[in-house]
Amino acid sequence: MAEFPEGTPCWVDAMFTDVEAAKEFYADVLGWTFGEATSEHGNYTQAYSGGKAVAAVVPPMPGGDAPSQWCLYFASDDAAATAEKIKAAGGTLVMEPMRVGTFGTMAIAQEPSGAVFGVWQAGEHKGFEKLGEPGSYAWAEVYTREPEKSDPFLERVFPYGSRQMDTGGAGSGDPGAAGMDFKVFSVGGAEHPVLGRMRMGDEFPPQVPSYVQVYFAVPNCDLAVERTKARGGRLYFGPMDSPFGRFAALGDPQGAVFAVIDTDTRVGEMPTFV
Repeated sequence: MAEFPEGTPCWVDAMFTDVEAAKEFYADVLGWTFGEATSEHGNYTQAYSGGKAVAAVVPPMPGGDAPSQWCLYFASDDAAATAEKIKAAGGTLVMEPMRVGTFGTMAIAQEPSGAVFGVWQAGEHKGFEKLGEPGSYAWAEVYTREPEKSDPFLERVFPYGSRQMDTGGAGSGDPGAAGMDFKVFSVGGAEHPVLGRMRMGDEFPPQVPSYVQVYFAVPNCDLAVERTKARGGRLYFGPMDSPFGRFAALGDPQGAVFAVIDTDTRVGEMPTFV
């Protein structure tokens, strides 16, 4: 398995009240297969694409009533140290660092504008075994109405450099559209982007909180959308062409929001970042 530098997205999982229904949905939409549930770790079940680990699903903890949502984990060399940085930077620990057998150490946190994310210090479980290919994690963005809170937090907690999208004059709806506030965070130089940040505008209902949007790669965005709707899921946005790929924002039948992107179908010039 690949080793993930500090601050790099390395894993995703989600809690579902009906795990079997979630497995059926994602098997159809993303082509996943699933391993055996590990009862000693709350029936945590890994998802595979082409035999490689790409995500996991798990039932809620007893008495838990949190809504279904995908949680993105960032790699950490020392979860306890990262937890202290989170608190010092104005974030909140939802779950203190906890060792998960020999697999590694996890923590769950909330950045100052409210988006929830995970921290993973690898043991035997390093993280994604497949990236950027159909059926696997491709990208993620923090959606927030308060980037003035989230941006400095992210750069204090992780070793990020950042660049702002140049909004000079692209047409409405394009990634470089005037007025769009989008930033990219990188690890080890601008040529290694690992995370985006989008300012939420009036197009988002006021009750929608800050969140992390996880993108999964698919061979055909439109087909993934149709399969989502046929399975009782929801289309929130798209499909839309962009220089990064054709993408859409979706929700599964249990309410977990995610996005799909076909990175082979690219339209338009790549935006510039400054």
